[in-house]
Amino acid sequence: MKIILTQEVLGLGDPGEVVQVKNGYGRNYLIPQGVALMATNKNIKVLEAERQRIEASQARQAEKFKAEAQTLTGIKVRVEARSGEGGKLYGSVTNMQIAEALAAQGHDIDRRRIIMEDGPIKKLGTYTLPVKLHPQVVIEIELEVYPEASQAPETAPKASKAASEEAADEDEAPAEEQPKE
Repeated sequence: MKIILTQEVLGLGDPGEVVQVKNGYGRNYLIPQGVALMATNKNIKVLEAERQRIEASQARQAEKFKAEAQTLTGIKVRVEARSGEGGKLYGSVTNMQIAEALAAQGHDIDRRRIIMEDGPIKKLGTYTLPVKLHPQVVIEIELEVYPEASQAPETAPKASKAASEEAADEDEAPAEEQPKE
C-alpha cells in the first residue's frame, strides 16, 4: 500500500514522502492516527500543491533544532558495560542505554533518533554515532564504552556469610527431629 506521510515517522520517512508500507500498518495505524494519507491521484496532486508550505514548515522546525544541535555538538557520552577478555562485551550497548546516559547529562533525546547502522555495540572502545534530531539536522556524538569496575571482593564475603548461615540451619534441623527420651 502506498501512502503519503503528513508527519515524520521514525524509521519510515519524512513529511511529504510517498512510501510503501504493509496494508495493515497503513490502514490500521498510520491513516487513523493522522500521520498519513492514501496515495491516490487526488492526494498526490494536493501534496504537490502544498509542497512549498511543507518545506517552509520543515525549515522553521529545522531552525529550532539547530539551536539544540549547537548544545549537543561535540558531546561525549560514557557507558559502562561488563566485558570479557579482548574487550568483548557480555551483552551489548543499545541506543536505549545511550539515551539514558544522555538524559543523565541533561539532554532529552528519543532513543529512536540515535542511529546505530551496524546494530548494537559489542566491543569496548570509542565510537562516533549520528543523531537525527530533525530530517535536516543530523549531529554526531562521541560514545565511549568502558569496562565496569570489578566487584569480586564485595561479593565474596556475602557468599561465604550466606553459606555459613545455611550450614548453621542444617546443623540445627536434625537436632530438633531427634526423639527425646
